Amino acid sequence: MTEQPTQYQAELKQRQSSTALIIRLLLALVVGLSLAAFLGHNHFQQRESVNLDIAVRITILTFGLGSIALRRTKFSVMRLQDITALAGISGLLKALQKTTLQVAGLGIFIAIFGFVATVLTGNDFYAFGAGLVAVVVLLYCYPTLSSWQRAVTRFSTPSLDPPPSGTG
Repeated sequence: MTEQPTQYQAELKQRQSSTALIIRLLLALVVGLSLAAFLGHNHFQQRESVNLDIAVRITILTFGLGSIALRRTKFSVMRLQDITALAGISGLLKALQKTTLQVAGLGIFIAIFGFVATVLTGNDFYAFGAGLVAVVVLLYCYPTLSSWQRAVTRFSTPSLDPPPSGTG
């Protein structure tokens, strides 16, 4: 691979900063939803349902753990090496951005789901609990410039292993 990581610094900074801005806006939305649930608590009709309570908690937990599994799968070393080999550093940066936004999408889904459950049941725990899980997911996927730079440096340097030889 002949690409130099320094050639892509502008694209790296642009993609990282725009992704970080989106994550910060989503964090603000999560806080806003929790605040709306707190302020509107008296206006929601109270409905108790054990089955709904269990379903909401399991859904929030599943999406929270699923977001971690998605990020770990998409950011696996082998996958990122393959992306860089096939699409170059620009492809690597696109993959970092796309995966980060996918995980953030799961995080915001969790917060919205919890808020809707609060509106439907009057139980503000759903909005607060889901908001907390969403904040953890969004902070977990927050793109730092240094981590993206390390990824570009790591995957742009040629491997020290010799290329596999063909058998025929």
